[in-house]
Amino acid sequence: MSAHEAAFGALLRQLRQTKSLTIEALAETSGVSVRGIGDLERGRRAAPQRRTVAALADGLGLDDTERERLLAAARAGRAPGYSPVGVRSFPRGIDDFVGRADELARLEALAGPPGPGDGGAPDSDADGTAGASNAQPVVVAVHGAPGTGKTTLVLRAARRLADRFPDGQLMVDLRGTDEIPPAPSELMVQVLKALGVPDRDLAKAGPQAHPAVYRQVLVGRRCLLVLDNARDEAQVRPLLPGSGGTLVLVTSRRMLTGLDDVHRLPLGTLDPAESAAFLAALVGGDRASAEPDALTEVARLCEHLPLALRVAGNWLATRTGWSVRRLADRLAREERRLDALSAGDIRVAGAFDLSYRQLTPTAARLFRRLSLVPGPDVGAACAARLTGQDLYDTEDTLEELVEAGLLGITGHRYRLHDLLCLYGRSRLTAEDGPEDVERARRSMFRWLLETAVVAGRWYEPDHGAPPPTWRGTADLSSADKAREWLQAEAANWLAALHAAAADGDHATVVEVAESLHWFSDQWIFWGHWPEVYGTAVRSAEALGDPLIEATQLNYYAWAVLLCEGRPGESLQYSARALDAARRAGDAAQQAWAHQYAGWAYRLLGENDRVAGHNAQAVALFDAAGDLHGMLQALLGRALALRATEHHEEAIEASRQVLERLDEAGDRVEPHIAAFARVSALAGLGISHSRLGRPDEAVEHLRTSVELCQADGNTALESRYLITLGDALLAAGRTAEAREAFARCVALGADADPQRVAVARSRLDGRNPE
Repeated sequence: MSAHEAAFGALLRQLRQTKSLTIEALAETSGVSVRGIGDLERGRRAAPQRRTVAALADGLGLDDTERERLLAAARAGRAPGYSPVGVRSFPRGIDDFVGRADELARLEALAGPPGPGDGGAPDSDADGTAGASNAQPVVVAVHGAPGTGKTTLVLRAARRLADRFPDGQLMVDLRGTDEIPPAPSELMVQVLKALGVPDRDLAKAGPQAHPAVYRQVLVGRRCLLVLDNARDEAQVRPLLPGSGGTLVLVTSRRMLTGLDDVHRLPLGTLDPAESAAFLAALVGGDRASAEPDALTEVARLCEHLPLALRVAGNWLATRTGWSVRRLADRLAREERRLDALSAGDIRVAGAFDLSYRQLTPTAARLFRRLSLVPGPDVGAACAARLTGQDLYDTEDTLEELVEAGLLGITGHRYRLHDLLCLYGRSRLTAEDGPEDVERARRSMFRWLLETAVVAGRWYEPDHGAPPPTWRGTADLSSADKAREWLQAEAANWLAALHAAAADGDHATVVEVAESLHWFSDQWIFWGHWPEVYGTAVRSAEALGDPLIEATQLNYYAWAVLLCEGRPGESLQYSARALDAARRAGDAAQQAWAHQYAGWAYRLLGENDRVAGHNAQAVALFDAAGDLHGMLQALLGRALALRATEHHEEAIEASRQVLERLDEAGDRVEPHIAAFARVSALAGLGISHSRLGRPDEAVEHLRTSVELCQADGNTALESRYLITLGDALLAAGRTAEAREAFARCVALGADADPQRVAVARSRLDGRNPE
């Protein structure tokens, strides 16, 4: 609707109201229909022909001046503006739409509130021109990976919002995935024609003037313009109106980051509940409720991707003899999953093809090779090893994949969702030779293990920072950076460790496990330390060195004891470690075997056997000159004394640890020192609490917890927060106790899960041990 057309409608309404006539009364006196007058006043019709204006003037009883004013407004409305009068060019919608409530709510908010009257026509301004002429267009870029349902969402929103845009609702397919998509000039003419601009006017203006005509036609209108399937910014930018009340919804697989002053609406997969509801709507409630587990599995195997879910649902809907379980089993075959996700002319792999074909050769190569990454995501430095690019070029290439909608990003981590990973693997098989693929995989795995060794040694005595000769691409400039890398790439370096073991590279397996020994205390409840050290034990046995075997058996005994909570089973490994250490003649590893055995017996409640092992550990660590081991043995002695309710002696043992730490100074590796100090302070707190000294207990425990937090040791922090909370309860400080329990619950996945469960029960008013 142009400003001229809006002015005619506003003037007609003003004159009618001045004459105190209803629309029905004017229809009777003029002979123009009620609907016709209403459409004219709301700007839903183009300005009328002269004879209609004359009839309205007669019906209104206008004098010559008022009549001429109305005729002038009509003439201005007929040229050069055009009105499509309620264009509805959208394709058929999809009725089984599920989810996306937040996205729809945001689009509704961006569209603005409906205008007054039927259909939400805009208010007129004081001078009689439509409000749309003074408004600014709202542009929303809806972007996401292939198959996320961008067009479906926008169609759904457009149908809900259509009545807010009385001057037209138009959808234009920009065909951005075509080999040669239409040029902006061609699309502009398509929009102008749909909005009612005659061919003769376009020909008269000439191609160079079409952008000006486009802007003029939209300036006074309140339209809804959907630009679907955009290729890039250059295709979209000329089609964005500069002013007026138009809402433009752009869908694209690309992020269109070059567009300015637009609202961005990223679209991902559905959540599991929405996926199940979507499938149920497609296959029918009875079939869905009969096999809920199979339905959930189908949704998971479809990666909750709307296109894949629709294909799977349509497949079942057209094959009523199939059970949902049968399809789930078919999709479970990873090598056939993409082939199975096709129904008629709709193929999930086909949707991926369209985006893949638009990549540069460099980006396509990296996309294929990212399917070799064993974990759920990857950092840029690791990705660089797959193609041999330098780090900065790799980052640029990864961003190209993100921009193309083929790669997700969270922080500094990149992720291929499972279906895209399968598609990438199929392209890898088709386009890369097996030797190149294996070379890329080995290069990535070798880099992962080399970097894991350097990162882990930040926490090892006599190592610390990487040596000056190290030229790695990962940032390991501090212990915190090393921890961050080890945790972020854990799934990938763990897979590389298994691959090295399978290849018989046992020396590398043992080197990695050895380098991570003290780091494991920083991330106790990762869940895979038994796997790491069990693999290392087998490699140590293959190497045939009793000292290496004793060392790895001791690490495995620790992992089974603490990480898996199986002290009885741990004893067999500490016993084997003791035997191997004796054969090797190594006092330190004998001491560690006694240390872990005493710990296991204490947890089993066999306190009569603890003291002997602890005494042996102290003596052997002393003989070996192992200060770090001695600290752990003294902590073990304090634990054993507390277990037998000898709390004054336990306090003295804990103080000995603190004194040793103070005497040793920087001879103790910082992270080992922090671990020992935290444990000693917590031990003091526990013993004071048992002796009925709540204030002293709280003081020591609070200091211990704060040191845990400062050192980033979430596992220990979760343990001692529970102890602190219980000490606060004993002191009658209930509010502070609840704060400690709530803090434990909030620590996340790296906390001790048993302590988190206890914290939740305390907050719920229960009191399990």
